[in-house]
Amino acid sequence: MHTSAHQDHRVDHAHPASPVRSVLALALFLAFAARAAAAEQDEKPEATRQLPAISVTATSESATLHDLEAPVNAGALGNLTQLETPFSTTVVTRGDLDDRPIVKLGDLFATDASVSDNSGAHGAWASYLTVRGLQLDWQNAFRIDGKPFLSYATTPPYEHFEQVELLKGASGFMYGFGSPGGVVNYVTKRPTAQPVRSVSLGFSSGNIWRQHVDLGGRAGEDDRFGYRLNATHEEGDLYNDGSLKRNAVSLALDLKLTDRLTWDFQSLYQNKKVVGQEPTINTSKMAGTVLPRPLRDNDRTLVGNGTFVNNEFQFHSTGLTYRLAPDWKLSTTYSHSSTRTRRSESVLFLTDGGGNYEDYRSDYAERYAYDQWQAMVQGSFATGALEHQVVLGTSWQQQKNDYSLNSVYQLMGTGSLGSQNGISYYPQGGLDLYRAGEITQKALFASDTVKLSDRWSVLAGVRYTKFSQEGYTPAGATSARYDKGSVTPTLAVMFKPDARTMAYASYVESLEQGATVGNVYENRGQTLGPLTSKQYEVGIKTERQGWAATAALFRIERGAEYANAGNVLVQDGLSVYQGLELGASTRAGAWTVGGNLMLLDTAYRKGSDYDGKRVAGAPRLVAAGQVVYHVPQVQGLKLRADFKYTGSTMLRPANDVKTSGYTVVNVGASYETRLGGYDTIFRAAITNLADKRYWEFQYADYVKPGYPRALTLGMTLTF
Repeated sequence: MHTSAHQDHRVDHAHPASPVRSVLALALFLAFAARAAAAEQDEKPEATRQLPAISVTATSESATLHDLEAPVNAGALGNLTQLETPFSTTVVTRGDLDDRPIVKLGDLFATDASVSDNSGAHGAWASYLTVRGLQLDWQNAFRIDGKPFLSYATTPPYEHFEQVELLKGASGFMYGFGSPGGVVNYVTKRPTAQPVRSVSLGFSSGNIWRQHVDLGGRAGEDDRFGYRLNATHEEGDLYNDGSLKRNAVSLALDLKLTDRLTWDFQSLYQNKKVVGQEPTINTSKMAGTVLPRPLRDNDRTLVGNGTFVNNEFQFHSTGLTYRLAPDWKLSTTYSHSSTRTRRSESVLFLTDGGGNYEDYRSDYAERYAYDQWQAMVQGSFATGALEHQVVLGTSWQQQKNDYSLNSVYQLMGTGSLGSQNGISYYPQGGLDLYRAGEITQKALFASDTVKLSDRWSVLAGVRYTKFSQEGYTPAGATSARYDKGSVTPTLAVMFKPDARTMAYASYVESLEQGATVGNVYENRGQTLGPLTSKQYEVGIKTERQGWAATAALFRIERGAEYANAGNVLVQDGLSVYQGLELGASTRAGAWTVGGNLMLLDTAYRKGSDYDGKRVAGAPRLVAAGQVVYHVPQVQGLKLRADFKYTGSTMLRPANDVKTSGYTVVNVGASYETRLGGYDTIFRAAITNLADKRYWEFQYADYVKPGYPRALTLGMTLTF
């Protein structure tokens, strides 16, 4: 680990999640839960006493940790299981979301070695995530039920989703423009055949309280009408002495209009306000090649006065599905999403390895809107001995970007990481917005999966996208225009030696929207053109009785985008990513154990200024593991632990500065019982158990202090 001459002289104040307090709180919490359940049993007559009933549906736990039978939305490929998808995928189930405290995007994939966490929980960096060494595109790489939304500064309400899916690799055919790193798809909770009634209470460090309600069911003749309502309120003091207030509500409806025709509707709204958001830390001005000593980000030392971020997000979708025949269906959907953010952020530009910095304040507003319409038909037919699964469709979508007309970005003063940030900047009034850009995509797509025999099948698909992008000045004049049609194909060969195993080889191309250059570069405000990507992958997946395993070997070639020696953001040459992913999990008695790793080799190639150097943000090695233990002596008690090691990561394309490798360990427990006749689950978790200090790669030239140890407690009652 890199160290520097700078020493952190701060006295560590008592923290709500110190080791002793954390472990004691966890133990007391579970002891209380067990004692309450035992007391209820003691009150019953001897003849009627019984062990607490356990609701196995509450956590939706699979036979292994890989969940290869879980469905995924593969865009233009239709709905498949993980096992049927000829690409690497990860599904975070509702049980995972309940058992692990999910505060930021990276927490979703804490046990996936292909994913490196660059996200922030309560600031504008909420959607920053690296998959296979490639950062996801916050404009195109995030979906809700397969429909696009812009995720900048938006952390969606994880309590309102049934599962979260990650489709790794180039996504051009499946969803259109997007990062070759992959696509994250949030699957909303939908009406169920059985009534859903639950309330949850939660607490987390430093002093955050959360309440959540989940209600759903069906009504009417033959249960034709379904509904699902979720509402969340979260408020309190953050680990860094800032404050948080969040309200979210979502509603899902469906109606069987006829035996063949179904209507559905989803709506989600969230308003989140954070006061005292942590700063971003930029190293582009830093003299030397050694980062300052990592911080323990558990107080307001880094936070100057007047910083905040307010984010309002909404998503609405409606559609019709018509079953043309037993094996054919036609669907059409329309969705609208928007996000509006106002923030006053501190950007600390390090000037040396001792932790001295210049504090720039960035005060601005922005609004994004996304509209999409799509029609798709899916079905199967046979031509002789060949069986076909086909998907045909068309889509239209438009993105609108509005930026603040009178934003502020200027130097406010200097300071040091080891001392309290005493700089104050209090924004006055609102900021006017202007239309900065419009992006329209029109697409046609088709795919055919041909079953050649019981074991062999091939997939061929193609998407044609007409992409147009226009940028505007504050005065309304056109500043940039890009208009191009592109074809992105995908091909795959699949072999199934048995019903639970699939080997595959796949090829896919993708187009990725070019960046709008930020304030820290010399060509600020410029809109760059789209980047092209190609991905080659071979892999195998198997889910057996009690164990599962996956392996994938991949190569991704992507147009390189980086800041050159003159601090101009350019597109030049290629970024090449070659890697191996291995994963396995098994269940033996009360134990479930799993792990996975990624080995990654990257380089800039073909004329890049940094030819032969490693790509910034891509660690050579990431390894993750998880252990779950169902305690036989206490029915309903489950213990778990997981770890993730992220190897050293180049911070700049020049490879002159890097972050050190680090390991984060998390532990938790849950106890399922009955209280007052109702199924009840108590949960407790400690994240970053060792309170590890580390620098996290956030973006090229940017680092972030790792989150401190945190304690989370929760209770869910189903009635």
